[in-house]
Amino acid sequence: QVQLVESGGGSVQAGGSLRLSCVLSGNTAAQACMAWFRQLSGKEREGVAAFNKDGSTRYADSVKGRFTISKDNAKNTLHLQMNSLKPEDTAMYYCAATAWWCGNSFGPGDFSYWGQGTQVTVSS
Repeated sequence: QVQLVESGGGSVQAGGSLRLSCVLSGNTAAQACMAWFRQLSGKEREGVAAFNKDGSTRYADSVKGRFTISKDNAKNTLHLQMNSLKPEDTAMYYCAATAWWCGNSFGPGDFSYWGQGTQVTVSS
């Protein structure tokens, strides 16, 4: 079992920045990939960024160049640095973990463990 707890969401104006964090506990060594997803009410959950155990990363085209995913292994914490935020980035953001490696595309169905989510709101 793996437990994930997100923090760092909030409200910012367009062009601003936020940093999300996700603390992992439990059987973390078995997780090959960790990722951030986001979801608007009534819409499908979409992958934002992924971090594989070897340090390789994946990004959705919509966030490339603006978001950076990283992991602090000493603290078992996954981060998502979000810069140049846009109103369309507004969503509930979720941290997730899976024993599978993440390829260029990664979907929510591949992930076994999820956090409770943290809300990000970007105003224009």
